[in-house]
Amino acid sequence: MAEDPLILNPNGGMPRLIEIMRRLRDPENGCPWDIEQDFSTIAPYTIEEAYEVADAIEREAWDELKGELGDLLFQSVFHAQMASERGLFTFDEVADTMSDKMVARHPHVFGDESREKSAEQQTRDWETVKAAERAGKAQTGTLDGVALGLPALLRAVKLQTRAARVGFDWPDISQVVDKIVEEAGELAEARDKLSQTEIEEEFGDMLFVIANLARHLNIEPEAALRATNAKFVRRFEAVETKLAALGKRPEDSDLAEMDALWDAVKADEKSRQE
Repeated sequence: MAEDPLILNPNGGMPRLIEIMRRLRDPENGCPWDIEQDFSTIAPYTIEEAYEVADAIEREAWDELKGELGDLLFQSVFHAQMASERGLFTFDEVADTMSDKMVARHPHVFGDESREKSAEQQTRDWETVKAAERAGKAQTGTLDGVALGLPALLRAVKLQTRAARVGFDWPDISQVVDKIVEEAGELAEARDKLSQTEIEEEFGDMLFVIANLARHLNIEPEAALRATNAKFVRRFEAVETKLAALGKRPEDSDLAEMDALWDAVKADEKSRQE
């Protein structure tokens, strides 16, 4: 380590992080775990770190956000190091590719186009540029390029958004609601008459239409569900607190009692908001 001033430099920035990653993957002196990894084994960690960034933002945990962003950045460095070892590309090339993309997609900032555009016009221009990029990759289909690895609800919204741009969409939100009712009825019927695989298919259909409703309402369904998950945790913990005051745990209670306590928690929240 005495011969590694860059690794010991607390202000070494990106060069320091890249060198640390290179050393971790060194076949002779690196970390055995890091050496054994490949793109597919690291990908789940990359997704997890992205969610932890979102979680810190959701909780407004700004003191944690720096570390979570660092964890996510390290994932990019890890993938880039593995790519470099295969002769595919380097981290600098990753950064240059992103820089080129951002310059090309923002001619109103880095080019001669006027900045006097509405957000709607900028969105249309953005989609035009991305469509040209997809065409350059021989992605000519409307739905080409929507990543398979996205969370399912997010991917559903992106697929529907793409289809809507070419006119394949319900024009009125009431039709989306009607479709949800229809799918719910089909699911209820499937529960009693169909196989587990067919029930799962019907459930997926209903989720897909619910994602469409979120799009029509300009709601990000992943964010909405995260908020509801947080609300459920908060309320259930409050139920546990009320049970503890009675000298009980949830397993010592029953549904009727816990449901009554749940209603009391909701009433408490409502009174505090008024």
